Amino acid sequence: MNNKYIELIDELSDKELLKHLYMTQAILLVLSLVIGYFLFDSLESFLELFDWNDPFIWWVGVPAGLLIVCIDALFMKFLPSSYFDDGGLNEKLFSNRKDWEILFIAAIVAISEEILFRGIIQTHFGLFVSSVIFALIHYRYLFNWFLFLNITLLSFFIGVVYEWTGNLLVTIAMHFVIDALLGFIIKRKERIREERERNE
Repeated sequence: MNNKYIELIDELSDKELLKHLYMTQAILLVLSLVIGYFLFDSLESFLELFDWNDPFIWWVGVPAGLLIVCIDALFMKFLPSSYFDDGGLNEKLFSNRKDWEILFIAAIVAISEEILFRGIIQTHFGLFVSSVIFALIHYRYLFNWFLFLNITLLSFFIGVVYEWTGNLLVTIAMHFVIDALLGFIIKRKERIREERERNE
């Protein structure tokens, strides 16, 4: 892991970290609006990407998200913790959050990232381009080969689900389930670690 990156994360206060997170997601949404304005013929053609009545939201998006989390949980159980070292950002972001905050963060991230990467980029430039950009924008994973491979494969998988269903709400649901549940797992692990330290 890049030492300068770790130092930067350590120096950020909780308030600053949230501010950076929300600013980043706002930037992604603004980019989506600007790029989408030029690439879509009309607002209606963009809104066609969202099918609220599609049962695949519940029968594909949610189960696919659960599957990814189960696979990640197995990896966490059997692989060294160094494989999941992202410089401490995820731990700092989720460890001391209330449950509703984790859900809110997961929703904001899922919506903004899926609109840009699947709704805008993949719709117009294809699965490969959107998946590579999605992986590269998760900068902190570039320093850890396992996390980078993980996020790249995940990006392609989400992209394939979008290609198959054609409904952005399916991948938003999937992305939300992944981020929310992993956030809860991180929070739980941190609480267990703190309890052990108190009991020693």
